[in-house]
Amino acid sequence: MKKLFNKFKLFRTYGNSYAFLGVCGLFFFCETAKGLDITNYLSPWNRERPVRSATYYIVLHTTEGFNSGSIRKIHANGEAHYFLDTAGRVSRIIEEKRLALHAGRSVWDGRQDVDRFSIGIEVVGNYNKDITQAQYRSLRELLAIIQEKYKIPDDRVLTHSMVAYGAPNSWHKKAHRGRKRCGMLFAGESVRQRLGLDKKPSNDPDVKSGRVVVGDPYLAQVLYGKSEEQKKAVVRYTSEDANVISHTRSAWDIAGDRYKSESVVYHFPDGKERRGNEVRDWKKMPVGTKVFLSEEEKDDEAENILEIGVDGANSREVAGEEYNSKTTIYFLPDGHIMQGDEIGENELSSLPEKTKVLVGYKYGGKVTAKRSAFEICGKAWNFPSTYYRLPDSSITPGNRLNEGQIPKNAVVFFRN
Repeated sequence: MKKLFNKFKLFRTYGNSYAFLGVCGLFFFCETAKGLDITNYLSPWNRERPVRSATYYIVLHTTEGFNSGSIRKIHANGEAHYFLDTAGRVSRIIEEKRLALHAGRSVWDGRQDVDRFSIGIEVVGNYNKDITQAQYRSLRELLAIIQEKYKIPDDRVLTHSMVAYGAPNSWHKKAHRGRKRCGMLFAGESVRQRLGLDKKPSNDPDVKSGRVVVGDPYLAQVLYGKSEEQKKAVVRYTSEDANVISHTRSAWDIAGDRYKSESVVYHFPDGKERRGNEVRDWKKMPVGTKVFLSEEEKDDEAENILEIGVDGANSREVAGEEYNSKTTIYFLPDGHIMQGDEIGENELSSLPEKTKVLVGYKYGGKVTAKRSAFEICGKAWNFPSTYYRLPDSSITPGNRLNEGQIPKNAVVFFRN
């Protein structure tokens, strides 16, 4: 089938404007390839994004939300190259040659920041529910076109849940897989067959090499197990107790990096409720607590800033084995900023509550009249994963700042 797409033309029709998913007044241009209509709905970030050096992978995502809310967010932030709605309509958000911020903290086969080497496709739906017939048809055709163009074999069509990894935290002392379930269903053998994919990765190369460890064994079974193993593991994510805290299932296991977000609600056995940002002692979260996740919020938020007293009682609990690393940054309440290797063991064990922590980051230095944020970290200056410590001591992600708004003496931290 893929050989049918060795040659194809894209026909462009200009001058048509129409409302799409409740977004009015925008102009779209439609391209057709072997019957597949691709509508240009380019993000305002498109021209700002750098050209990628290579394309080795395709990464499949599920929005975990509905058509209109998902496309608004993905378009506004430039979070995918393509968006596929439930009717099978395909929208181009970021040009293929440019960087889309879709994979976040990620590594595959030793290549960090998979965004730099991949094309991201967002499919409206949920990680553990089947997609529509129309989506199957369009996604199969879109994959065939991209694979043929970039010579991407089937086993390099990955899911976000395969490439995402988490930094050490109070539950996992080492860098670990299992941070995201996003796109999990696209690892299923039957699903891949319907998409024209004959092969899938047989194992996690970064777990095999020791770069990361398994943080969620059930997810690992879904992603790499044989058909029957996959089916058994999927039950874990569809059963009634899938979102209930137990002795073996923590808030992080259920909600991932969103565990302390305002959008996550915890319903305790005694009937009380707390939002993630209201919980302080995660170690005492009672067994039987039900976790409710917002449907409209995509499971791919910007990197969270951790905090001593909230995410753990001390630096070891918060940052795991990287607590004393050069790439672990501590923002003390008194205004001092220190790297883990600059602090003595006694001080590290007694850092005060409200100390903010970034794990896996480089200290870029200050923005000055002669040294811009771009000169410090390049095109990553406005990424959501890049942080600025402003002169008023607040910490702000790059995507919330315009270049002209970055004050002098702001300190830049970007992902290692």
